Amino acid sequence: MTLYPAIDLKDGKAVRLTKGLMDSAKIYSDEPWELVKKFEEMGATWVHLVDLNGAFAGEPKNLEQIIKIRENCNVKLELGGGIRDEQTIQKMLEIGIDRIILGSIAVKDSTFVKEMAAKYPIAVGIDAIDGFVAVEGWGEVSNMKATDLAREFANAGVEAIICTDVGKDGTLSGVNVEFTLDIARVSGISTIASGGVKDAADIEALMATNEIDGVIIGKAYYEGTLDLAALFKVNSN
Repeated sequence: MTLYPAIDLKDGKAVRLTKGLMDSAKIYSDEPWELVKKFEEMGATWVHLVDLNGAFAGEPKNLEQIIKIRENCNVKLELGGGIRDEQTIQKMLEIGIDRIILGSIAVKDSTFVKEMAAKYPIAVGIDAIDGFVAVEGWGEVSNMKATDLAREFANAGVEAIICTDVGKDGTLSGVNVEFTLDIARVSGISTIASGGVKDAADIEALMATNEIDGVIIGKAYYEGTLDLAALFKVNSN
């Protein structure tokens, strides 16, 4: 199972939110690229980046930091937050991002996402509140079930689905294994769990399913409830 250390970018800094609320942002680094370098040295092969300002603005807003990360680090990078048209996808890939995460646009225009997945390395971000898809930086909840959206992308060429239980995100209350499994099963797509990861027991629970391919680790690392370096050592053996 691939471990994805996560960095949320807000105003050029690395932060973490609680339940997606922007005013809950806690700053962990003024130089996000240094964090990515640290993850790389631990053994990370991928790092998960979210442009929080971009998610609300509908266009990338932390480009300077994203470029700095790419120039200084050799891990693969996936990026989400405000990417809603082909021109922006192309721009991010030219910068050196390895996979683009499409979230809000997946609800509003699934045809567009399928067209992009046929041409570019695309992951779909499905963020849910009480089982329904949240959009616009989690500021709105749609009337679409997360599982229905996941089913929409079966056999569409999407590389991965990243599913986040927003109610657990940043809370260290434990990952929602069942929700992640439901998404994996209805879509048949490589699925990455996100939201609420607290410790190694969460990772073990996800691995035990043999159906979940990755997990995003954020606050558990920053708050020290999970030893990421040790986890990478175990995972590489």
